[in-house]
Amino acid sequence: MSKKLILQGPAADQAVLAQVAAPACPRSSTPIHAHALRCEGLDFTPALKATVESAAHAAGVDATFVDTGLTLADFRLVAMDMDSTLITIECIDEIADMQGLKPQVSAITEAAMRGELDFSESLKRRVALLEGLPVEALERVYAERLRISAGGEAMLEAVQAAGLKTLLVSGGFTFFTERLKTRLGLDYVHANVLEAEGGVLTGRVVGGIVDAEEKMRTVQRVCAELGIDPKQAIVMGDGANDLKMMGIAGLSVAFRAKPVVRAQADVALNFSGLDGLLTILQ
Repeated sequence: MSKKLILQGPAADQAVLAQVAAPACPRSSTPIHAHALRCEGLDFTPALKATVESAAHAAGVDATFVDTGLTLADFRLVAMDMDSTLITIECIDEIADMQGLKPQVSAITEAAMRGELDFSESLKRRVALLEGLPVEALERVYAERLRISAGGEAMLEAVQAAGLKTLLVSGGFTFFTERLKTRLGLDYVHANVLEAEGGVLTGRVVGGIVDAEEKMRTVQRVCAELGIDPKQAIVMGDGANDLKMMGIAGLSVAFRAKPVVRAQADVALNFSGLDGLLTILQ
């Protein structure tokens, strides 16, 4: 199937976008909005993709090659990671900050996100450091530090209006996913349960851990419940823990992601907001 090229960048004008597109020699180019350009009639090759993506990254532009006819209507579900994807923070790092332990926990988080540590083991190590922290600290993180990523609310409003279901599946915690479900009108959420006794965290997780395998199984379960194929799902993430669920999707989206994730995703949004997905699937 033929490919179209979507170029978009919040700081890029049409002249910059046209310059990035030039090596692709498109037979037609159409501005989508002030900071986005659709190019069609390409002679697509992997070498061309590498050339355009390199030029785009240097210009602060996201370059996406997708099948020409692909639109939002081809999908029925959007599944998202939470930390550093739908929201701007890593919740466990911010919780740890309440204990004065953010540097130690953040270092473990980063290594796990890059795929250098087993996620389940890394989560147990991080949660153990939270022992004794009052549960009220979680509310402070939610109220004072948790922010929706750029374009997140616009993206969700558009996909929900188009009739797609939404799933938030996280290696983080139900304290946050349940609140976001209510706040954003999400259809499904799944995350880890932090154990607390007497109003303080015990440093343990209740039940199984939502690791890469469980994230993938969750996407599969929700697709089965909806009666759809996983290829009708869009899956968005940023860390190594997201790769397995992204791998079964019809469209995988790496958002501000680690290099190992960007390299394997269909779409990489390094500069645009989450609503860049809408520009690609118009």
